[in-house]
Amino acid sequence: MEIQLTWLGHATWKIQAGDHTILLDPFLNDSPVAPVNADEVKADVILVSHGHFDHVADVASIANRCNAHVVAVYEIAQWFQANHDVKLATGMNLGGTFKLPLEGISASVKMTPAVHSSQLPDGSPGGVAAGFILTIESKKIYFACDTALFSDMQLIGRSGIDVAVLPIGDLFTMGIEDSILATGFIDPKQVLPTHYNTWPPIEADTTLWAEKIKTETGAHPVVLEPGETHIV
Repeated sequence: MEIQLTWLGHATWKIQAGDHTILLDPFLNDSPVAPVNADEVKADVILVSHGHFDHVADVASIANRCNAHVVAVYEIAQWFQANHDVKLATGMNLGGTFKLPLEGISASVKMTPAVHSSQLPDGSPGGVAAGFILTIESKKIYFACDTALFSDMQLIGRSGIDVAVLPIGDLFTMGIEDSILATGFIDPKQVLPTHYNTWPPIEADTTLWAEKIKTETGAHPVVLEPGETHIV
Protein backbone atom coordinates (compact mmCIF):
# COMPACT_ATOMS: atom_id res chain seq x y z
CA MET A 1 0.00 0.00 0.00
CA GLU A 2 1.24 3.49 -0.90
CA ILE A 3 1.65 5.74 2.13
CA GLN A 4 1.92 9.50 1.67
CA LEU A 5 3.72 11.61 4.27
CA THR A 6 2.96 15.32 4.02
CA TRP A 7 4.77 17.83 6.20
CA LEU A 8 2.42 20.60 7.30
CA GLY A 9 5.18 22.62 8.92
CA HIS A 10 6.70 22.59 12.41
CA ALA A 11 5.96 19.10 13.83
CA THR A 12 2.64 18.47 12.08
CA TRP A 13 2.36 15.53 9.70
CA LYS A 14 -0.44 14.15 7.57
CA ILE A 15 -0.23 10.43 6.81
CA GLN A 16 -2.46 9.23 4.00
CA ALA A 17 -3.04 5.48 3.57
CA GLY A 18 -5.72 4.55 1.07
CA ASP A 19 -8.85 6.51 1.95
CA HIS A 20 -7.70 7.14 5.53
CA THR A 21 -5.94 10.16 7.00
CA ILE A 22 -3.89 10.26 10.20
CA LEU A 23 -2.69 13.58 11.63
CA LEU A 24 0.19 13.97 14.04
CA ASP A 25 0.32 16.97 16.40
CA PRO A 26 -1.85 19.41 14.42
CA PHE A 27 -0.61 22.99 14.90
CA LEU A 28 -1.89 24.98 11.93
CA ASN A 29 -3.88 28.15 12.57
CA ASP A 30 -1.21 29.79 14.73
CA SER A 31 1.78 28.32 12.93
CA PRO A 32 3.77 30.84 10.85
CA VAL A 33 4.77 28.12 8.38
CA ALA A 34 1.66 25.95 7.96
CA PRO A 35 0.44 25.76 4.35
CA VAL A 36 -3.20 25.16 5.38
CA ASN A 37 -5.60 26.12 8.14
CA ALA A 38 -7.17 23.62 10.53
CA ASP A 39 -10.55 23.79 8.82
CA GLU A 40 -8.93 22.71 5.53
CA VAL A 41 -7.74 19.32 6.76
CA LYS A 42 -9.59 16.16 7.63
CA ALA A 43 -8.62 13.27 9.84
CA ASP A 44 -9.79 9.83 10.86
CA VAL A 45 -7.17 9.54 13.63
CA ILE A 46 -5.16 12.23 15.42
CA LEU A 47 -1.97 11.23 17.23
CA VAL A 48 -0.79 13.55 20.00
CA SER A 49 2.77 13.23 21.26
CA HIS A 50 2.64 15.62 24.24
CA GLY A 51 0.77 18.58 25.68
CA HIS A 52 2.63 21.67 24.49
CA PHE A 53 0.58 24.28 22.64
CA ASP A 54 2.49 23.90 19.38
CA HIS A 55 1.40 20.25 19.24
CA VAL A 56 -2.19 20.32 20.49
CA ALA A 57 -3.57 23.69 19.38
CA ASP A 58 -5.90 22.39 16.66
CA VAL A 59 -6.58 18.88 17.93
CA ALA A 60 -10.04 19.53 19.38
CA SER A 61 -11.43 21.56 16.48
CA ILE A 62 -10.37 18.96 13.92
CA ALA A 63 -11.41 15.99 16.05
CA ASN A 64 -14.86 17.40 16.73
CA ARG A 65 -15.48 18.47 13.13
CA CYS A 66 -14.28 15.19 11.62
CA ASN A 67 -15.35 12.85 14.44
CA ALA A 68 -11.72 11.77 14.54
CA HIS A 69 -10.27 9.34 17.07
CA VAL A 70 -7.63 10.99 19.26
CA VAL A 71 -4.79 8.77 20.49
CA ALA A 72 -2.53 10.18 23.20
CA VAL A 73 -0.98 9.46 26.55
CA TYR A 74 -3.74 8.83 29.10
CA GLU A 75 -3.71 12.25 30.80
CA ILE A 76 -3.97 14.10 27.49
CA ALA A 77 -6.78 11.91 26.17
CA GLN A 78 -8.73 12.51 29.38
CA TRP A 79 -8.09 16.26 29.17
CA PHE A 80 -9.49 16.51 25.64
CA GLN A 81 -12.60 14.58 26.63
CA ALA A 82 -13.21 16.60 29.80
CA ASN A 83 -12.33 20.07 28.53
CA HIS A 84 -13.02 20.03 24.79
CA ASP A 85 -15.87 17.53 24.38
CA VAL A 86 -13.79 15.19 22.23
CA LYS A 87 -15.97 12.10 21.93
CA LEU A 88 -13.47 9.54 20.66
CA ALA A 89 -10.21 9.36 22.57
CA THR A 90 -7.95 6.51 23.57
CA GLY A 91 -5.47 7.06 26.36
CA MET A 92 -2.42 4.83 26.38
CA ASN A 93 1.08 4.86 27.79
CA LEU A 94 4.68 4.11 26.89
CA GLY A 95 5.25 0.65 25.48
CA GLY A 96 1.61 0.08 24.64
CA THR A 97 0.24 -0.68 21.17
CA PHE A 98 -3.17 0.35 19.86
CA LYS A 99 -4.83 -1.00 16.73
CA LEU A 100 -6.18 1.97 14.82
CA PRO A 101 -9.88 1.86 13.89
CA LEU A 102 -9.32 2.21 10.15
CA GLU A 103 -11.52 -0.05 8.09
CA GLY A 104 -9.86 -1.99 5.31
CA ILE A 105 -6.24 -1.59 6.37
CA SER A 106 -4.01 -3.02 9.07
CA ALA A 107 -2.66 -0.12 11.10
CA SER A 108 -1.40 0.28 14.66
CA VAL A 109 0.67 2.62 16.80
CA LYS A 110 3.16 1.73 19.48
CA MET A 111 3.89 4.50 21.96
CA THR A 112 7.62 4.97 22.48
CA PRO A 113 9.56 7.02 25.02
CA ALA A 114 10.57 10.60 24.30
CA VAL A 115 12.86 12.65 26.51
CA HIS A 116 10.94 15.91 26.79
CA SER A 117 8.53 17.78 29.06
CA SER A 118 4.75 17.83 28.71
CA GLN A 119 2.24 20.32 30.05
CA LEU A 120 -1.12 21.25 28.57
CA PRO A 121 -1.93 24.86 27.62
CA ASP A 122 -4.02 25.51 30.75
CA GLY A 123 -1.25 24.25 33.01
CA SER A 124 -2.70 20.76 33.49
CA PRO A 125 -0.16 17.95 33.68
CA GLY A 126 0.32 16.24 30.33
CA GLY A 127 1.74 12.97 31.58
CA VAL A 128 4.89 11.94 29.76
CA ALA A 129 6.03 12.93 26.27
CA ALA A 130 6.00 10.18 23.68
CA GLY A 131 6.87 9.16 20.16
CA PHE A 132 5.11 6.67 17.91
CA ILE A 133 5.95 3.72 15.72
CA LEU A 134 3.18 3.74 13.14
CA THR A 135 2.79 0.40 11.37
CA ILE A 136 0.64 0.37 8.24
CA GLU A 137 0.45 -3.01 6.54
CA SER A 138 4.15 -4.01 6.39
CA LYS A 139 5.72 -0.55 6.68
CA LYS A 140 6.99 1.06 9.88
CA ILE A 141 7.35 4.80 10.35
CA TYR A 142 8.96 6.09 13.54
CA PHE A 143 7.98 9.58 14.65
CA ALA A 144 10.44 10.44 17.41
CA CYS A 145 8.46 13.65 18.08
CA ASP A 146 9.94 16.20 20.49
CA THR A 147 12.87 14.49 22.15
CA ALA A 148 16.50 14.55 23.08
CA LEU A 149 18.82 11.82 21.88
CA PHE A 150 18.61 8.69 24.01
CA SER A 151 20.47 5.41 23.69
CA ASP A 152 17.35 3.22 23.68
CA MET A 153 16.67 4.45 20.16
CA GLN A 154 18.85 1.47 19.29
CA LEU A 155 16.10 -0.80 20.63
CA ILE A 156 13.50 1.05 18.57
CA GLY A 157 15.67 0.42 15.52
CA ARG A 158 15.63 -3.32 16.14
CA SER A 159 11.99 -3.44 15.07
CA GLY A 160 13.03 -2.60 11.51
CA ILE A 161 12.16 1.02 10.74
CA ASP A 162 11.48 1.99 7.13
CA VAL A 163 11.22 5.75 7.73
CA ALA A 164 12.31 7.81 10.73
CA VAL A 165 11.08 11.38 11.29
CA LEU A 166 13.46 13.17 13.66
CA PRO A 167 13.57 16.69 15.13
CA ILE A 168 16.62 18.75 14.19
CA GLY A 169 15.81 22.27 15.43
CA ASP A 170 17.85 22.12 18.66
CA LEU A 171 17.09 24.23 21.76
CA PHE A 172 13.85 22.38 22.62
CA THR A 173 14.80 19.06 20.99
CA MET A 174 17.91 17.40 19.67
CA GLY A 175 19.77 19.28 16.97
CA ILE A 176 21.55 18.23 13.80
CA GLU A 177 24.51 16.44 15.39
CA ASP A 178 22.39 14.39 17.78
CA SER A 179 19.93 13.56 14.99
CA ILE A 180 22.82 12.04 13.05
CA LEU A 181 23.65 9.84 16.04
CA ALA A 182 19.96 8.97 16.40
CA THR A 183 19.84 7.92 12.75
CA GLY A 184 22.78 5.62 13.37
CA PHE A 185 21.01 4.10 16.36
CA ILE A 186 17.72 3.58 14.50
CA ASP A 187 19.21 2.58 11.12
CA PRO A 188 16.13 3.46 9.02
CA LYS A 189 16.02 3.22 5.25
CA GLN A 190 14.94 6.85 4.99
CA VAL A 191 14.99 9.79 7.41
CA LEU A 192 13.09 13.09 7.35
CA PRO A 193 13.69 16.18 9.51
CA THR A 194 11.00 17.91 11.56
CA HIS A 195 10.54 20.59 14.26
CA TYR A 196 12.76 23.23 12.68
CA ASN A 197 12.56 26.63 10.90
CA THR A 198 9.24 27.59 12.51
CA TRP A 199 10.84 30.46 14.44
CA PRO A 200 14.42 31.84 14.50
CA PRO A 201 15.47 29.97 17.68
CA ILE A 202 15.02 26.61 15.92
CA GLU A 203 16.44 27.43 12.50
CA ALA A 204 18.45 24.57 10.99
CA ASP A 205 20.58 24.05 7.88
CA THR A 206 18.93 21.12 6.11
CA THR A 207 21.59 21.07 3.39
CA LEU A 208 24.24 20.41 6.04
CA TRP A 209 21.95 17.91 7.76
CA ALA A 210 21.29 15.95 4.56
CA GLU A 211 24.98 15.82 3.68
CA LYS A 212 25.84 14.46 7.13
CA ILE A 213 23.09 11.84 6.85
CA LYS A 214 24.53 10.73 3.50
CA THR A 215 28.14 10.58 4.65
CA GLU A 216 27.76 9.40 8.26
CA THR A 217 24.79 7.00 8.15
CA GLY A 218 23.26 4.38 5.88
CA ALA A 219 19.94 6.23 5.57
CA HIS A 220 18.62 8.26 2.66
CA PRO A 221 17.71 11.86 3.66
CA VAL A 222 14.44 13.39 2.44
CA VAL A 223 13.88 17.12 3.03
CA LEU A 224 10.41 18.53 2.43
CA GLU A 225 9.05 22.06 2.31
CA PRO A 226 5.76 22.65 4.19
CA GLY A 227 2.98 21.19 2.08
CA GLU A 228 5.20 18.76 0.19
CA THR A 229 4.61 15.00 0.19
CA HIS A 230 6.91 11.99 0.28
CA ILE A 231 5.68 8.58 -0.81
CA VAL A 232 6.82 5.67 1.32
